[in-house]
Amino acid sequence: MTKAIGIDSNLLATNVCETGVSPVEAAWVAIRTGLRKTIGARTFDGWLKPLTLMGFESESGELRLAAPSSFMANWVETHFHEHLLQAWRAMLPGVRRLTVEGSAEAARSSEAPVAQIAEITPLPAAPAAPLVAAGDSTPFEPRYNFDTFVVGKANEVAYNAARTMAEGGTLGFNPLFLHGGTGLGKTHLMHAIGQDYLAHHPKARVVYMSAEKFMFEFVSAMRAKDTFSFKQWLRSADVLMIDDVQFISGKESTQEEFFHTMNELISAGRRLVISADRSPQDLDGIESRILSRLSWGLVADVNPADFELRLNIIVKKLENMPQANVPHEVVMFLARRISANIRELEGALNRVVAYAMLSGKPIDMEFTQTTLADVLRANQRRVTIDEIQRRVCDHYRIRHAEMSSARRAREVARPRQIAMYLAKQLTPRSLPEIGRRFGGRDHTTVIHAVRQIEKLRATDAELDADVRLLLRQLEG
Repeated sequence: MTKAIGIDSNLLATNVCETGVSPVEAAWVAIRTGLRKTIGARTFDGWLKPLTLMGFESESGELRLAAPSSFMANWVETHFHEHLLQAWRAMLPGVRRLTVEGSAEAARSSEAPVAQIAEITPLPAAPAAPLVAAGDSTPFEPRYNFDTFVVGKANEVAYNAARTMAEGGTLGFNPLFLHGGTGLGKTHLMHAIGQDYLAHHPKARVVYMSAEKFMFEFVSAMRAKDTFSFKQWLRSADVLMIDDVQFISGKESTQEEFFHTMNELISAGRRLVISADRSPQDLDGIESRILSRLSWGLVADVNPADFELRLNIIVKKLENMPQANVPHEVVMFLARRISANIRELEGALNRVVAYAMLSGKPIDMEFTQTTLADVLRANQRRVTIDEIQRRVCDHYRIRHAEMSSARRAREVARPRQIAMYLAKQLTPRSLPEIGRRFGGRDHTTVIHAVRQIEKLRATDAELDADVRLLLRQLEG
C-alpha cells in the first residue's frame, strides 16, 4: 500500500499566484515539501532532494525527473516511484507516467551532493547528525506566524498563551502545554513562538522538533555512545518545543531522558512548549511524573473551529490570493462543509484556486463541488432531518409532532419552514425526501419554505439570529 503524501497545496496556489512560476514548477515545490514532511528530513535530503525536474509532456502525460547518478535514479525508482507518481497526480491529474533518470546535468545543479547518501545508511557506530548546527536555531516556516493565525473563541486562550511565551518577559507559567486534534493550529502556534522569540532575542537558541524526532535522535546518540552531546545540545536551548508528545508513549528510555530534559530546562528558567492531541490527564503510556510536570504550567486547548472562525480563516487566506476570484457563495459553502479541521479547510481552498488556475475555468459552485468531491464525501454531514426537527422544536418550544401536522398557525408554520430550510442546507436529502419527512408534503412546499426563510433572513434580524444559532448548534 502506498503511503499517503502530505502535500501542502498552499505552496502550489501561492507560487502560481505570486511568483509567476509555471504550474508544473509550483507543483514540484509543493510535492517536495510534502514528501519531506511525510518520509522525514533525513531520508528526503539523502535521496529525493537531489532530484531535479527535467520536463513534462502534456500530450503523453509523461513527467521526467533526474537524479545525480544512475544508482540513485534506480534506487528512487525502486523505492519511491509510487510515492512520487501519487503526489504528482494529486497536484496535476494529467500526469500519467513518471520516469527518473541519471543525469550529469542534475548532478551539477543539485543542491545536495551525492555524498549525502551516506547520511541515511544505517551505521550504528556513526553519530547522528544534529538537527541544527551548534548555536543555531531551528528553521521555522515563515508562513506560520502570529499575523497569519486567525483567532476565535476556539483558540484564543492558546493564542494569548503563545504570545506571552514568545515575548520574553517574566513568565507566570512554564511549560506551556497545547493540546487539540489534528490540523487545528498547534504547530502553527509553535512556529510562531519560535519566530517571534528570535525576533526579540536574535542570539537565542530555539529548538523545535517532533517527539518522534526527539526519540530518533536520542536512540541514535545512544548507539553512537554520545548521549552527552545530545543532552548538551537540547539543554542549552533557550526555548525547546516538542510537538506531538503522545508518540513517546510506552518508550521508557526516551521518557526518562525527556523527563530529565524538562526538569533541567524548567530549573534553569528556560522555556518549554509541548503539544499533544489530548490533555495531559488523557495521555496513556506516559509516566505520571511527566504528566505532573506537563500539568504544572499552563494547559491550553485548541478546540475545533466553529463556522465563524472557519469563515474568517478563508477570508484571511483570500487576502493573500489577490488573483483568485472566489464568489461569496463558494466561501460560505467551504466554511460550512469543510469542518473537520483548519488544515483540511485551507487545503480545500488551495485546491480549488490552484485547479481553477491550471484549468483556466472560473470558480463557481459546480466547479468547487466537482474539484472537492472526495473531500466533501469525507466531510459529509451526519446531521439528520430528525435531529434538525428536534433542535428546532426545542428552540421554539413546540411539540415534535407539529413538524408533520397540518396546522398552519404562525407559531407552528414558521418553525416548520425553518426546519425545512435547515434540512435543505445541512443534509444531502432531495426536496421530495424532505417533504415526505414533514408529513408527506410536496416538494414545492419545501421550495417555498426555503425561499421564504432566505427572504426573511435578509429583513428579519431576529429570525436570522435564530437560524444562525441553530446552524451553530447543528454543526457542532
